[in-house]
Amino acid sequence: MGGSRLDPWVDSYASRAKAMRASEIRALFAVASRPEVVSLAGGMPYVQALPVEMMADTARRVLYERGSQALQYGSGQGDVTLREQILDVIGEVGVIAHPDDIVVTTGSQMALDLVTRVFCDPGDVVLVEAPSYVGALGVFRAYECDVIHVAMDAEGLVPSALSDAITATRAVGKKVKLIYTIPSFHNPAGVTQGPARRAEILAIAQSAGIAILEDDPYGLLGFEGEPPRAIRADDSDGVIYLGSFSKTIASGLRVGWAVAPHGVREKLVLANESAVLCPSNYTQLTISEYLATQPWREQIKTFQEVYRERRDALLESLQAMMPEGTTWTIPAGGFYSWLTLPHGLDATAMLPRAVANLVAYVPGTGFYVDGQGRQNMRLSYCYPEPDRIREGVRRLAAVIESELEVVQTFGTTHAPPDYTGSSVPSPHLE
Repeated sequence: MGGSRLDPWVDSYASRAKAMRASEIRALFAVASRPEVVSLAGGMPYVQALPVEMMADTARRVLYERGSQALQYGSGQGDVTLREQILDVIGEVGVIAHPDDIVVTTGSQMALDLVTRVFCDPGDVVLVEAPSYVGALGVFRAYECDVIHVAMDAEGLVPSALSDAITATRAVGKKVKLIYTIPSFHNPAGVTQGPARRAEILAIAQSAGIAILEDDPYGLLGFEGEPPRAIRADDSDGVIYLGSFSKTIASGLRVGWAVAPHGVREKLVLANESAVLCPSNYTQLTISEYLATQPWREQIKTFQEVYRERRDALLESLQAMMPEGTTWTIPAGGFYSWLTLPHGLDATAMLPRAVANLVAYVPGTGFYVDGQGRQNMRLSYCYPEPDRIREGVRRLAAVIESELEVVQTFGTTHAPPDYTGSSVPSPHLE
């Protein structure tokens, strides 16, 4: 048998397996999960804000009253009652649809996978923001897509850059299959597209005949005013809209959805059936029972307050403690702020010293496919208590100050870390 001593099957893998590699977030878990480390890395929802006894009662009712259904196979499209309830949820961001337009998936990550499987052949181009969600990049690479980053500014994806990317890609004979965007409270950048910007992006996609894949896990978690209106609300034929209960109820239940045009919906159902037969009936019915019996809008307001308090703790600490030349985004919702280091510093190279000083973050390179982002890091404020966030920023500021002294003295920082050999399993940290 060929291959290597460590993996005798390496010569038997499909070519697409070569594009599969650990994300920098997952590789960080072994160190970031230590209790003495303040982790500003993983995007874990603060599920402690959800009353556990209430959820236990909800799950118990499902088992006692509908156990024979909950523990059985279900529809590949998802439970029809839940799909009807999802209409109320997406209505909060202006999306009007029919239950038949919705495909329930095992988290919106599965929806990302299914859409990519349906649309993309190897070598097809997906246009993504610069930076972009690491989980999406992993999916696109797994299906051997060519991922091209499009510039962002303080209001998200730049329309002129999007037009230029489409033109340049087509000029070399390549097909652009999808425009992937997170317009509300972006992961990792923390910025939000305004209404005019969304309209421009939609018009460009419509003119070019390219589908928009709109990922909206954070849309209901804004800190001011009404939720941003989804792009899908203005085009039901050209936009595939992804949502999730991971941030507004509980990530462990793994229930998400896609809202898609009829033809795409049919393909997604077939892809869903081939991947998992059907999403979990038990978790779907638990979500459905929760939505039917609990004040879910009030619970979302509770999450908003929790995350606003943490956001404020992060921003106030950054303002008070970060050295000159450090900048960051000011998120109006969601989980993340995107920090840019002073000139000459490298967030990837700096990470070992940060971990040694008991603070963790995600280096910006994890959110690109082309090596960009070495001067950036993503800071997540969703999970730690506010005082822990302040302490984490204090430790991080001290590390940056120290690294600035090194650069000023020697002109360089340390070599990049390698955590890819860790055998510690990790949850989906996003």
